[in-house]
Amino acid sequence: MALLEITGLVFRVPARRLLDGIDLSLEGGEIHALVGTNGTGKSTLAYLVMGCEGYRPDRGEIRFDGSRIDGLPLFERARLGISLAWQEPARFEGLSVRDYLSLGRNRADAADCLHRVGLSPADYLERKVDKTLSGGERKRIELASVLALAPRLVILDEPTAGIDLLSIREIINVIGSFKRQGSAVLLITHREEVTRIADRASQLCGGRIVCSGDPGSVAANYMGRACRRCDGMECHDE
Repeated sequence: MALLEITGLVFRVPARRLLDGIDLSLEGGEIHALVGTNGTGKSTLAYLVMGCEGYRPDRGEIRFDGSRIDGLPLFERARLGISLAWQEPARFEGLSVRDYLSLGRNRADAADCLHRVGLSPADYLERKVDKTLSGGERKRIELASVLALAPRLVILDEPTAGIDLLSIREIINVIGSFKRQGSAVLLITHREEVTRIADRASQLCGGRIVCSGDPGSVAANYMGRACRRCDGMECHDE
């Protein structure tokens, strides 16, 4: 049985369908890359799985560990072991990194989690999660926070956003850390090289899965389409 199973998922806004009949599954401990350009519906799918406010399917099902969750609120999905790392990490004025990494139950060692995202605990544990941190620092600290939770499923929405290109290798190491601790990863990205580190991959285009399978083949198809920004219309091969 798949850990996450999405079948026939449709999500509309007044002007158009953002997602149109999505079928996607993840096994426990699997890294599955969902690749596509801006505007294809990648983040929309992430918010639907997480149960964010205003995101409920118009049709279709989302199942987690065999049970339907598409009617559950976000906090209940979090209790089941689903976590989302946002494209733009939040700031928490007055909250230290140490306290941020210690929120919730069954938290791992904060210093170890900082090490795993390439940050020195001595330099960061007492800093505040506020505007004094750069976007890249906040992204790493958010990833450390999700690592500390040890979720059953983690959704990484563009994990390289806000981080310089030289640090992509560090993010790949973090993704490997999730796999080693048994978490499944839905890896949402627009980067072909990040797609290739997954166990399986799918390409989202115009709100539909246009190919799925071996990450190398999916990445090649993605690059071959030469997409730049999706206008929400179905792509066709020339």
